[in-house]
This record gives sequence, C-alpha cells and structure tokens, in this order.
Amino acid sequence: MKSKKILSVIFALLLVYAAGLPCAALYAQTFPEGSTRARTEMSEGVSPVDLPMIDLSIRQPESNKEVAFSVQLLLLLTILSLAPSILILVTCFLRFTIVFDFIKRALSLQQVPPTTVLNGIAFFLTLFVMWPVFTQMYENAYKPLSDGEIGIEQAITNVQAPLRMFMFKQVSAKGNRSPGMRYIGMFMNMAKMEKPNNLSDVPTHVLIPSYILHELTIAFQIGVLLYIPFIIIDMVVASILMSMGMIMLPPVQISMPFKLMVFVLVDGWGLLTQQLFTSIVP
Repeated sequence: MKSKKILSVIFALLLVYAAGLPCAALYAQTFPEGSTRARTEMSEGVSPVDLPMIDLSIRQPESNKEVAFSVQLLLLLTILSLAPSILILVTCFLRFTIVFDFIKRALSLQQVPPTTVLNGIAFFLTLFVMWPVFTQMYENAYKPLSDGEIGIEQAITNVQAPLRMFMFKQVSAKGNRSPGMRYIGMFMNMAKMEKPNNLSDVPTHVLIPSYILHELTIAFQIGVLLYIPFIIIDMVVASILMSMGMIMLPPVQISMPFKLMVFVLVDGWGLLTQQLFTSIVP
C-alpha cells in the first residue's frame, strides 16, 4: 500500500513538472539572448504636478461678523436654489405658459406639441418682453456693484425697483377695478396694514403674491375665451354625428382635424403671440 502511495505522489509531481515546462519556455522566449536588462525611470527634468489641497474645517465663530457672514452665505445659497421659481413667478412667464397649455387642451391635442416645446416658447417670449426690465436691472444694480460704486444693500434695492414697477403696472392696468388691486387690498387687510396711496406704500411681500394671483386670473380669462370657438366646433360635430346615428364614434376624434384646420387658417400661433404681447402693459 505504501509503495502505491509513493508511486502516486511521484506521478503527480511529474505531471506538475510537465505542465510547467511550456510556461518556462514561453518566459524564456520573452527576452531573447543577448538582450540587456534595464529599468524605466522618470527624467529628473520632469517636474511633478502640483495639486492644490482642499481643506474644509468647521469651527466656532470668533466674532459677530463671522456669524453674520455665515447667515448671509446661507441665505444666498437658498436664494440661488429658488431663483428659477422666483423668476417664473415674478415675470410674465406664468401667463404665457398657462395660456399655451389652454390652447393645447382646446385643440384636443395630447402630446403635440410637447410641454417642453411650449415652455421653451413661453421662456423666449418672456425674455423678449422682459428685456427692458432686465436691462435696467443690469445697468442700475449689477454693473455698479461689480464696479464697486454701490454696496450689496443698494444693489438689492436697485434690482427690486424695475421689477416692482413692472408688476405694479400689470396689477393696476384697469385701475381700481383690476383684480390685482383687489388682491393687494386683500393682502393688506390680512396683514392689518393701512391702505396704500401709491406704489411705494405697497411692500414687496404683498406685491408679489398679488401679482401671481392676478396673472393666474388673466391667464384663465384668456383660456376661457380660447375655448369658446373650439367648443362650438365640438358641439356642431357632435350634433351631426348624433343625427347620422353614429353614436359610438367619438366626436373629439372627428372634430380635431377641423379645429386644427381653423387654427392654421387664421394663423393661430401668430394671433395668439401678438395678443399675449399686447396684453402686457409696457
């Protein structure tokens, strides 16, 4: 038995040795005879890349100025995160995008044009309408601040002035009968403040929500007027289908081509854009 075990061990060693011979031969062929051994080193003339070290540390403030700076930085980051929403709500973008959504629904269109396209059209129309306001904000606030002529507090005041004037013109377009003026009075009453005599008496935190509600009201009024002609087309098509006995056929599917044809023939996009532009008080 012992002799059999010894023979099996010797046989296994021979197999291992035989399997290692091709690898040794291949390794020997890698470096041919007569080759010189060498090593790769970087030249001393090559300077290493200097990477800056970033160190973030948290410590207790040493003075009230550092506390105030931390609070200002936190408020600035908050304002930057809310900047898109603020720009949407205090400009005419809100009115444009709601009206475009109304016209899409009135035409019984589900996916064409996409909402992204309508929002893009509303954005560039807003940029076109608000360009004079943005120019005043740049010339009166950003440029003097970057040149060091005014401080941050004066720059904020100068930024608010043209924007407040734009919003007040929209809410007071029809005088005291304007929905915006009613909203201003409503918010002033809820805040238990005195009745304002002019624009300077209306705080910004009262003017902004009043302007937003006013824009929603105007956009819904325009949307109702847009719906009326297309509802008439739907009613006429539905009556014709009922008289012909085609009860199972959806009227919307038949009326949609007629509504699209009417919209294209009257240059609907051009008329709608022109009316939206003229609805904004310059």
